[in-house]
Amino acid sequence: MTRFGSGAVLDRRSLLRAGLAAGAGAALAPLAACAGPVGAATPGSLTLGLNRSLVSLDNKLNQFDAALTVQRAVRQALTRIGPDMSATPVLAERFEQTAPTQWRVRLREGARYSDGSPVTVADVATALRMYAQVNGSFVVNLFPELPSVTPLGERDFLLETARPVPILDLLMANILITPAAANRPEELSGGLGSGPYVVSAGNGGTGEYTLERNPRYWGTPPPVRTVRVRFVPEESSRVVAIRGGELDVIDSITPDSAEQLVGLPGVAIERVPGTRINQLFFNFRKPQGHPLADARVRQALSLAIDGPALLNDVLVGSASQAEGVVPLALVGAVRTGTYTHDPAEARARLDALGVRDLTLTIIWESGEFPADASVMEAVVEMLRAVGVGARLQQFEPGGDILRWRQGRGGDWDVLGNGYPGPTGQAITSLLGMYGGTPDKERTRDTYQGYVVPEIADQLAVAAAETDAARRAEVLTAAQRAIWASWPCLWAFVPNVVLARRTRVRGLALQPINSYDLAAVRVEEQP
Repeated sequence: MTRFGSGAVLDRRSLLRAGLAAGAGAALAPLAACAGPVGAATPGSLTLGLNRSLVSLDNKLNQFDAALTVQRAVRQALTRIGPDMSATPVLAERFEQTAPTQWRVRLREGARYSDGSPVTVADVATALRMYAQVNGSFVVNLFPELPSVTPLGERDFLLETARPVPILDLLMANILITPAAANRPEELSGGLGSGPYVVSAGNGGTGEYTLERNPRYWGTPPPVRTVRVRFVPEESSRVVAIRGGELDVIDSITPDSAEQLVGLPGVAIERVPGTRINQLFFNFRKPQGHPLADARVRQALSLAIDGPALLNDVLVGSASQAEGVVPLALVGAVRTGTYTHDPAEARARLDALGVRDLTLTIIWESGEFPADASVMEAVVEMLRAVGVGARLQQFEPGGDILRWRQGRGGDWDVLGNGYPGPTGQAITSLLGMYGGTPDKERTRDTYQGYVVPEIADQLAVAAAETDAARRAEVLTAAQRAIWASWPCLWAFVPNVVLARRTRVRGLALQPINSYDLAAVRVEEQP
């Protein structure tokens, strides 16, 4: 679906307020159409309303943050990221580094899948092989290299790499384990997992799932018996539904929605600083001679974007303008510069570079970040003010945007995208976005075609460096070099915001925009 800018920065805010004022009857119509029938909350159950469709219960490609909350309730990893962003054992009873390139792991005694079969060393080895075979995998790009598995016994094995990977225990939190015989490179919609919940019904096409408590769960049974997951794309519908009690939790809400919900009886807002960066990222697959292949043009275009206006008028104080190539909250991140708004200078630089009659195609997937459509419409007007045209192409969740991002679907110039900080470490995000190599680009496994060998080499050195001071030095130099390449038209770091019914307790929202579903409980209201 293609949409064009309206020239009104606040249109989406006005529409949201209008939808809320119209009443529950009108606003719930899209909810009923997209997410099936809804009604009052069922005792002992929890209903989640996601802003993006949960295509599968695997994470080989489908890695948006809220999905992980559900995916990890069904499938588990050797470790997970704890509240302090450290590695906490899950399927691993022990996970310790025994040499610079070697980690010894022991599987947890009694860890079993929902069919009663045990989690095995072979399952871990197979999972790593399956992730490695995925074309365009988000997860694989987080790793400097995937480790090999050397069995030592029934429950013990080694994870070994050619070069040191000092944060391997954090990285392995992203490899979800499935029985070897049931695993395959594609994302898995159903199948067996070792988590506290099992899938009793699911439809990847509609994004609807029903999870039931796993009767054979090896750990502490979760307090909530049934979890229903619904895809509700219209924000006004999600807001009205949580106000009326049809939904218990809604994720990734805009400041306008939070404003509508603050102080309402039965509703609470959760906020934490985020580790995700949202970007208007340039397409680095442009041929030599194209204006966007020139970093000077990319920098000149960025001068057209009024970041403070977007933050204050559209995002309404819910985010901060990026001052680095990853969020400064990540360990190892450094401040590299600021985005400056100077439209006169933007036009002067473009004229000096001979850039005229430029029209940009901007693509994004609905729900990529809160207020995405409003941000894009405002950017169109800002570019127009410096004589640059822009076309907006918005993809529906579950659509064809992945092929476009890989350069296989159609041509584009700027991508609205978000990239998480899944380990709390800057090196993970930096490798995923800026560690592209010619070999990775041949399989379209780079981040929008970003391949700068010198930067990739710096990041590889930093990822393997065991001396903290030396690692910080190399990482700082790499981040400054990335900033100088002007990869983004603009970027910002959002806060993590969700709304919940007050009957929902124990929801500990993390900076990675996820939470442990097994710890959530529902208290029935008198």
